Amino acid sequence: MTTTPSDPSSAPGGRPPVVGMAAWQAARDELLVREKAHTREGDALAAARRRLPMVEFDGSVEVVGADGPVPFRDLFQGRDELVVYKHMWYDGAPHQGQCEGCTTTAWHLKEADYLHARGVSFAVLTPGRWDEVAAYVAFMGYTQPWYSVRDVDGPAGGSMGYLTAYLRDGDRTFLTYSTTGRGNERVNGSLGLLDMTPYGRGEAWEDHPEGRPEGRHACWYWRTDADGNATWGPTSRPVPQWSRPGATPVETLGRQGDHH
Repeated sequence: MTTTPSDPSSAPGGRPPVVGMAAWQAARDELLVREKAHTREGDALAAARRRLPMVEFDGSVEVVGADGPVPFRDLFQGRDELVVYKHMWYDGAPHQGQCEGCTTTAWHLKEADYLHARGVSFAVLTPGRWDEVAAYVAFMGYTQPWYSVRDVDGPAGGSMGYLTAYLRDGDRTFLTYSTTGRGNERVNGSLGLLDMTPYGRGEAWEDHPEGRPEGRHACWYWRTDADGNATWGPTSRPVPQWSRPGATPVETLGRQGDHH
């Protein structure tokens, strides 16, 4: 049952104003016009993305996966299109010391069934040594294929922290698109859901109505300690790691190695 407050302008401190259903629907419809325009602009950008030129590279360059060294073109798994995430790596660091930002992307891409149904393969690339990478993948429970691109240059390797798309034509391979930073948000469904909530992501850069909770630094909740307290200190892990079997309280990030 929906009720209308006696004073529609009143609301608990720091929360949206309370109104009746008709007023809410009018405000929602007004915002919907802007949301549809945003969607149409996104469609136009996607159309422009499909018209980008591409760069051919040597698909025979070897990367290392669970079955040992394989040519990069094998990552297509017989399909014509491939999307990868390039995961940063700290050499020699324990699991909790690996990149929290890359964890958010990889964690949200644990399954690729719908990509496969559309004829697109998916893999994660990282410059870590394969023995370290294999142990990390097993701990995290990732089911998608990972490959070490250590010492691999060019489009098959290169800088990490990117979502990248490739096209195959027989034995020829091409780089078609790459994005990083907030471009990676397209696969992070949690951020999309948080953007729907009245308090948003809880980050200081957001435009919040007056009286709402003050935001903290970007991505502040991506690491927590064993008690669930948000912290980027030495007792923290990337949030999903606490759900993994065998995860224990920690005292150091262990990032003594190089960050690739």
